[in-house]
Amino acid sequence: MLRPWDLVIKLDESSSTPFYLQLVTLIIAEIRAGRLKPQDALPGTREMASKLAINRKTVVLAYDELIAQGWLQTEGRRGTFVASHLPVSLHQAPSQDSSYPVATVPAMPKVTSPAVERFDVNINDGIPDSRLIPFEIISRAFRHALIYTARSSRLGYSNPLGTDELRSAIAHMLNMERGLHVTPEHICVVRGSQMGIFLTAKVMIQPGDAVVMERLSYQPARLAFQSCGAEVMTVETDEHGMNIDQLDHICSKREIRFVYVTPHHQFPTTVMMSMERRMQLLTVAAKHGFKILEDDYDHEFHYFWQPVLPLACRSPESVIYVGSLSKVLAPGLRVGYIVAPKAFIEACAEHIMIIDRQGNPVTELAAAELMGNGELKRHILKTLKIYDQRRKTLAAALHQDFGHVFDFSLPSGGLAFWLTLKTPVAMQDFLSRATQHGLHFHRDSLYTHGNHMLAAIRLGFGSHDDRQLAQLLGKLQSLLTS
Repeated sequence: MLRPWDLVIKLDESSSTPFYLQLVTLIIAEIRAGRLKPQDALPGTREMASKLAINRKTVVLAYDELIAQGWLQTEGRRGTFVASHLPVSLHQAPSQDSSYPVATVPAMPKVTSPAVERFDVNINDGIPDSRLIPFEIISRAFRHALIYTARSSRLGYSNPLGTDELRSAIAHMLNMERGLHVTPEHICVVRGSQMGIFLTAKVMIQPGDAVVMERLSYQPARLAFQSCGAEVMTVETDEHGMNIDQLDHICSKREIRFVYVTPHHQFPTTVMMSMERRMQLLTVAAKHGFKILEDDYDHEFHYFWQPVLPLACRSPESVIYVGSLSKVLAPGLRVGYIVAPKAFIEACAEHIMIIDRQGNPVTELAAAELMGNGELKRHILKTLKIYDQRRKTLAAALHQDFGHVFDFSLPSGGLAFWLTLKTPVAMQDFLSRATQHGLHFHRDSLYTHGNHMLAAIRLGFGSHDDRQLAQLLGKLQSLLTS
């Protein structure tokens, strides 16, 4: 027996706090009190669920959150244990006269009371939580890949389009899950989606060509197009996505090379392009003869069972499709891909030979293994539950405490909220005051084209656990009441 005594935990059925959050705070309380020490074994999820008379999925979600925060760690089949190195030094022995009552749920931080401690919060635009990365699984895949490439003499120069193994794995995934009909010959592996966007621009744009994107959009894409000599023209976005009538009007007066869109959840507003708008876009593309560059960032992070399929599955000849595995694995593991007709992919290879020669075969083979053995899919499903709960937690807090300040819609996908201020403010002053309160937002100029004023912020939630979200909201409350 790894644990000869039972862990006594009691949930409060009358509390409005979800059971999974109660369990998270109770276990943290046990660790803080010293009753659970580093390397102590916790009951398995089935055993814990049975003891508490709750659904096993609730326990799994709680354990996942505690692992993400650094309180717990898994050791393969041995089970789940208190982490060897806790997030903070809270494992001191309690005082001699301390009593040990049955744990109760600690009070959740109130966002209406600004935090006293001095710390800064960097508000990102929607990056994943690197603490959720399955390091043991990824390191095993890298070890296999390194051994294989060394023994088979595959660490020399190879195909600039990427390893056959990864291209085949990506093609299989796209065909099975996203409705495409592609082969490895339609795939070019790149170092993240930004490289895919830049390569597309290099292949397609001649100086003076026109490219259309939404007025609020992804600045690095705009800069890539402009660096290749394109004139960037813009259209508006509403609650259904890109304004296709404006696009059609532009095309009637000026020939354009391609349209850049993020239809799955528009960047930065998070709006999903409706099916009607998608069909209109494809119709206008056929009418005027331009291509569509579809940036399907964060496709995996979708919170409904049946997400809308990519534009590329409906018109593969007119759509260049760019995706990434970097946010699923880790932003630092640069693995992205371009999907396009064979002639376009061959043109990409020519540019890669000039700027990069080839990718990293070890990383690519490791990624292919994770896709082939199902580990990547399991990781996606695991993290999606955590991100979904964080999304709901943040939405509830925003509705309750900031509904009079911000307008927003619950995003159907991605890792960020788009908050528009109900009362227009001078954003430079707002961002300056935010910095003084320890909140660091991205500048609004990162999302706009030209000199348009924008009273909105993009608030990423994926990389913040519940404690950090409470701290963030407390600082935001302090900023808005100062």
